[in-house]
Amino acid sequence: MENIEKTLIVGVELPGEESEESLDELKELVKAAGGQVLASSIQKRERIDSKYYIGKGKVDEIKDISDKMDIDLVVFNNELSPGQLRNLEDVINKKIIDRTTLILDIFSRRATSKEGKLQVELAQLKYFMPRLTGMRDYLSREGGGIGTRGPGEQKLETDRRHIQKKINNIELKLKQIERERELKRKKRTSSNIPIVALVGYTNAGKSTILNKIISKHSASDKQVYSEDMLFATLDTAHRKAKLLNGKEVIFVDTVGFVSKLPTKLVEAFKSTLEEIKYADLIVHVIDSSNKNIDLQIKTTLGIIKDLGANQIPMINVFNKIDKISKDELIFDMDDIDTRIFISALDDNDIDNLLKKIEEILISSKK
Repeated sequence: MENIEKTLIVGVELPGEESEESLDELKELVKAAGGQVLASSIQKRERIDSKYYIGKGKVDEIKDISDKMDIDLVVFNNELSPGQLRNLEDVINKKIIDRTTLILDIFSRRATSKEGKLQVELAQLKYFMPRLTGMRDYLSREGGGIGTRGPGEQKLETDRRHIQKKINNIELKLKQIERERELKRKKRTSSNIPIVALVGYTNAGKSTILNKIISKHSASDKQVYSEDMLFATLDTAHRKAKLLNGKEVIFVDTVGFVSKLPTKLVEAFKSTLEEIKYADLIVHVIDSSNKNIDLQIKTTLGIIKDLGANQIPMINVFNKIDKISKDELIFDMDDIDTRIFISALDDNDIDNLLKKIEEILISSKK
């Protein structure tokens, strides 16, 4: 049985930033990776410390807490430079990882398809290569735990020469998969069937909504994987279904987003994420019951913009309204015509969503 790592999480609050909600999310990420957060610490600073990320006094305090509480793992809420990682490990003498390493670890656990595993491993290898000096001890340790696993629980490579060869090899394999995807995409585009991309924050309910649509309005009974957890699915799924007017559409279920999504991960998953760019309509699924809803909306819209897909018509779907009271259904977004409130568990709500999709697709063709 896997050991649950006792974890301390650390954040920095810079001027004009709110770190509380980001730290709450970090707790959920640690839990998703199989750890347990026993303590947290936030330091308000004017700027990031180049040597330790936080001030030296805070580093000593974290070492003290870690020793007293017998902490296994210290997780920082931002990306650490290779130098910061080494310096922190030298003082605290515990396993140190950053948010990026944590997210990569979760992705490595969730990856199931050949492409997903290759994409995650590529992101891990590229991120860890300049950080090997600080990480080598626990990467080479048997059962190293969070931050040490590649896809399929394999131990991560620690030899630089082998890493570079592996990176080159993975990139070649992914290029071949990308060519195959391009052919499938061209085939879908030539069919003139509208493409509707479901996007949103991780665990917002995209896959649940798609499964509900499939069960009611599709000749296929092939459901997509859905679970109430962060990053339940990493693979893009395409499913044909009919709208209420009988018109056929292709729904695309995409990987969920998270704030501070690692750059290396975005690069590795770029070809998968770019499926969104080819959609006729984006359905932005939002968890209306989540207390960090503003951060989640901002993150998703930011990624859509970065992908160059922000000109595509979009519906904002506030999901999980069964979990909140009606007076909480107030959101500061100027999209009243393209906004809908639903519970993915309610058949009538799903039909209302399909009607809204019909309306937008018809109006965008005019």
